[in-house]
Amino acid sequence: MSDKPINAECPYCQQAMTVSQMTCHGCEVTIEAAFPTARLANLPTEHQRFIEIFVLASGSLKEIAEQTGVSYPTVRSRLDKVIAALREEIGRTQQTKGTILDAVSEGKLSAESAAKLIKAI
Repeated sequence: MSDKPINAECPYCQQAMTVSQMTCHGCEVTIEAAFPTARLANLPTEHQRFIEIFVLASGSLKEIAEQTGVSYPTVRSRLDKVIAALREEIGRTQQTKGTILDAVSEGKLSAESAAKLIKAI
């Protein structure tokens, strides 16, 4: 297995990938399904790494600038890009939730089924 981090982006075409198989290494049971991924996992690897650094620096952009040897404005710009990407990801999720609620109001989906779908997001 590789030490390279895995994200939800195809290394070939950069489209979103989904988790489709999980295996228990204790009993070797394997489950195949379309598993939901976390919003942060859908961000590019470079954004995920920045978030790790940001959290470990307790949110101090000044500390990140000192640790990485780049200017404060550069760090701030990078944070703005991460925020924009995360907002876009949240927007996609919220759009999905709206679609589910619309389906309930139109009688195409039961409230119980909608609740299960929303919890899975």
